[in-house]
Amino acid sequence: MGVRPPARDLSTGRAVDRLINFSDAVVAVAITLMVLPLANVDGPAAGETILTVMRAHWPQLVTFLFTFYVVAIMWAAHNRILNVIRGYDPAIFWLNTSWLAAIVLLPWLTALRDSPSAASSGADCAYWWLLALISALGGMIGGHIRRHPELAGEDAPKVHTDLATRLRSPAFTVLFLLIGVASLFSSFLSDWLPLLIIPLSIWLRPARQDASGEQGTSPEHKEA
Repeated sequence: MGVRPPARDLSTGRAVDRLINFSDAVVAVAITLMVLPLANVDGPAAGETILTVMRAHWPQLVTFLFTFYVVAIMWAAHNRILNVIRGYDPAIFWLNTSWLAAIVLLPWLTALRDSPSAASSGADCAYWWLLALISALGGMIGGHIRRHPELAGEDAPKVHTDLATRLRSPAFTVLFLLIGVASLFSSFLSDWLPLLIIPLSIWLRPARQDASGEQGTSPEHKEA
């Protein structure tokens, strides 16, 4: 079997390192921006304790912690995807740029979601739909690499092709979209539906493969 010729407009070498470093830096800045609304919360007044302040602002705390961990999980999956590439084409560049743009927009919608009019203004729905977009874009990046194995190189770990991996991104995308719709009609549903993320993560955990592509003991690639 002959060696597949490199794709046209393929950026390799140091360009890949710069893409990964830039992506990590953008995500780090976005996560840092999420805490700014909490930084503006006044400390305990005379006769109050820190617990009083935390009780008064617990919705902001919950939103921040939830968003922080979701973004961290998405970044981890995104990082595993980019770590297998040995080159990227224009499709990967623009999908990755769009993913980063959505990540940067997330702190703003996170702050809007904490406003009293979040449900009526649609900010809550927009927050969940943005998470759906981030998940979808992550899946599209992984899917593009799966369809173009020359991007990963012959010495890179094989990309997962099991059903769980293929369903992971669409499943989370649909879940986030449903939560967004639910937020327009029922705050109860939008508050409790996110708990489905836990069993969904366990059920759609990708199969483990070693560098030869056989099932093994260490995860190599996941989609967000």
